[in-house]
Amino acid sequence: MRAPDIRLRTPSVGLLGLPWDRPLSDWTVPDVPLRDISVGKSRHLVKFVESDDTLWAVKDMPPRLAKHEYDMLRQLEELGLPAVRPAGVVLQPEFESAILVTRYLTGSWQYRRLFLRLPLDQPKQRSRLLDAMAGLMVEMHRHGVFWGDCSLANTLFSRDGQALQAYLVDAETSRVFPSLSTGQRELDMDILVENVAAGMTDLAARLGRPEDEDALIAEAISIRRRYEQLWAILHDEPVIEYSDRYRIEGTIRRLNELGFAVDELSLQPVADTPDELRVKVAVGDRRFNSDHLQRLTGLDVGEGQARILVGDLHSYRAQLCHEFGHDVDESSAAKLWLSEVAMRGMHRAHNAVGGRGTAIQAYCDLLEVRWLLSERAGRDIGTERALAVLARDGAPEDSAARLAAAEPPTAPMAVVSASETDSDDQPWSTDAR
Repeated sequence: MRAPDIRLRTPSVGLLGLPWDRPLSDWTVPDVPLRDISVGKSRHLVKFVESDDTLWAVKDMPPRLAKHEYDMLRQLEELGLPAVRPAGVVLQPEFESAILVTRYLTGSWQYRRLFLRLPLDQPKQRSRLLDAMAGLMVEMHRHGVFWGDCSLANTLFSRDGQALQAYLVDAETSRVFPSLSTGQRELDMDILVENVAAGMTDLAARLGRPEDEDALIAEAISIRRRYEQLWAILHDEPVIEYSDRYRIEGTIRRLNELGFAVDELSLQPVADTPDELRVKVAVGDRRFNSDHLQRLTGLDVGEGQARILVGDLHSYRAQLCHEFGHDVDESSAAKLWLSEVAMRGMHRAHNAVGGRGTAIQAYCDLLEVRWLLSERAGRDIGTERALAVLARDGAPEDSAARLAAAEPPTAPMAVVSASETDSDDQPWSTDAR
């Protein structure tokens, strides 16, 4: 018997001890510590293994495809792009097969799970999902990545503050180029729109709502418009008069609001029109607030989460300045905020949602619930009431419509243990960090 060719980036005892000399179809409990997680339709056999306190996704593939996807995912990781993170690839010449290993991402969702929870007659939440897909494609194309098979089935979604972050899952058909031509980008978007429209049609059929097909297909087509709008913001080169240089500040602010930091600003004279300048803005990765927060506190969070947390930090700093009667620099305020406010808030909020998701996301949800309630009440309602509502109603997008209900209970908040949650709420996913 020919021995397997094993390449692991995390050569832990548990991973090394897995039966790599057997086909994945033969891996069964109790011989292998498998975890039963539904993955929906897939071209390849996928299983999940718990090893060394970590959950791994293992996928059976032809050797050529497995090696290509592993190398592609390594490149995407080096580029810092939102894609699943490869952990290893094992070639099995005895079976003319291979197994790709990736990390599991807690708290991410497949689109079927998301869409089945969203009423078809309420497109607002689907709009956030489609925005996330458009943003993912822009990020890929900016870095020269041609996906080649973007679809709802090949994309994972996770909550990032009050936004959704999309992640590339399947890189079998992907390629990385120094840059993409307009034709390559348009072809990739044609594939995306066609695949998403097919996924939407399938969704309507599964829900027994064929009358909604046209509206869902129109939503799929809208991804191109969303993509083009974001691409234009990042790549347009407007011409302004020299005296209108102040207008550039608005462009920079808009980029920052979208999460992009400006790496370089260039104002170049336009030929034959000496009073006009062509504005070229080079932007970095979509981590403007994330990088700022990490420099101040060491926290490594998503851009949407960072936007919420930075706002909380600024409010706390203003409170400190008022209490002390003098200015408190941002660095000092950040240290106090992290130890006195954020860490405690994360712990309490995570308990309030029964340990689901991450503590950071739970704290972002707490801040959002507190803001929603305070806006409605016309005053700050405080953390305790917000915690009670979070424990009762869950995340803001699930609870916002119910905030006008009865006052939160005065009894101690019930905390649901992680073991008591619906197992279907743990979707197939791979670690994005």
